[in-house]
Amino acid sequence: MTKTTALAEIATAAGDPARACMLNALMDGRALTAAELARVAGITAQTASGHLSRLTVAGLLSVQKQGRHRYHRLASPAVARMLESIMEVAVAAQPRKAFTGPRDAAMRAGRTCYDHLAGTLGVSIADALVTRGHIELAADAGIVTESGVALLQRMGIDLEARGKRTRRLLCRPCLDWSERRPHIAGAVGSALCTHCFDAGWIRRVEGTRAVKVTPKGERHFREIFGIGSV
Repeated sequence: MTKTTALAEIATAAGDPARACMLNALMDGRALTAAELARVAGITAQTASGHLSRLTVAGLLSVQKQGRHRYHRLASPAVARMLESIMEVAVAAQPRKAFTGPRDAAMRAGRTCYDHLAGTLGVSIADALVTRGHIELAADAGIVTESGVALLQRMGIDLEARGKRTRRLLCRPCLDWSERRPHIAGAVGSALCTHCFDAGWIRRVEGTRAVKVTPKGERHFREIFGIGSV
């Protein structure tokens, strides 16, 4: 298969409305069953099965068997980056007034982008880390400075240990589709997101990949990053 043919196959696989809906549902990094994804897309289980097979063959999804169930998740962070980029283009092509619903407002305020934080919250954290010299971001990569390593260690995030467990870039920018500025991805972005959930600083908004900052989180985001209410 040529690169052009592969590109067309991936675009076609992701372009169907039902399949796009299921891909978006997996953008928070979770693994879901065919039945759960069928409900999200508003289609029958049989129809969902065909769509999921198409997405798996195209390399967009991976499948994990556990007991009687088969769980579907995005095949890689690269797939999540592709979907986030498509969303950026989609938003730019539509009038801003179209994004007025409460769910959209919550998504813009804070959400998960695969395994890291995005939206106003994610971009604010990135801005704070860069401004305070903890991280240096270039167009396609990032560096965690000594002060950044120290800050993350004080938060309980061991970058050295994570580096031994993953081949992912330690830190890189990911252009945010709603803010049009970068948030932090890579192993550092993943670690920050996991820490925020584990520490009770954020919680998921049911039925979406939006996240809400808790009162405890507001205090810590203000003390550590200088971030006010999001």
